[in-house]
Amino acid sequence: MKKKGIIFVIITIAAIFVSLYFDNALIKDISFLRNAILDEFFLGITFASSEIMFSFILTSLFLWSERKRKWILPLWASLAISVIVAFILKITVQRPRPFQMGIVPLLPALREVGFSTWNFSFPSFESMIAFCAVPILSKEFPRLKKFWIIFAVLVAFSRVYFGVHFVSDVISGGLIGYIIGLLVMNIEKENRWGEKVYNKIFRK
Repeated sequence: MKKKGIIFVIITIAAIFVSLYFDNALIKDISFLRNAILDEFFLGITFASSEIMFSFILTSLFLWSERKRKWILPLWASLAISVIVAFILKITVQRPRPFQMGIVPLLPALREVGFSTWNFSFPSFESMIAFCAVPILSKEFPRLKKFWIIFAVLVAFSRVYFGVHFVSDVISGGLIGYIIGLLVMNIEKENRWGEKVYNKIFRK
């Protein structure tokens, strides 16, 4: 990992510890921003950030260029590993969600959404999914880097806005997802396993 990357990780970890201390106050303050327009906007972000939409949009993006198709399997691997790691951490830590603790109310539009499968707050699954794609997208689509990072930040913020995650949950999820994506990308660059599998299946 480059020096800038190490500094970024250190700063992010420090932000996690700071946010842990201010989590309750932060989520209360953010809940005051709620209004009808932002509700609809972040509901749209929530829909777009579902794992199905992520997989479809990103896969379609890489299918557009034949030279980039070898990265589809590493991208799927990043998404799959993020899902597994998120599930393990959730059932291990078992941190209640803010609305479950009565800190902030859950929006009526989300009351019909089941949280039984992912019934715990730490880490934010959506943040992990959004940020795990950043390393590969930054490498293959550098012009989309800023757009995707902004989108990932909006995904993370929406989870706090709706009261389903604390700030420390989304920062932790983003960091863990980014590291997963970085590790998968580096493994692909060294071993080219995704490229080999792709060539074996589609270029016989």
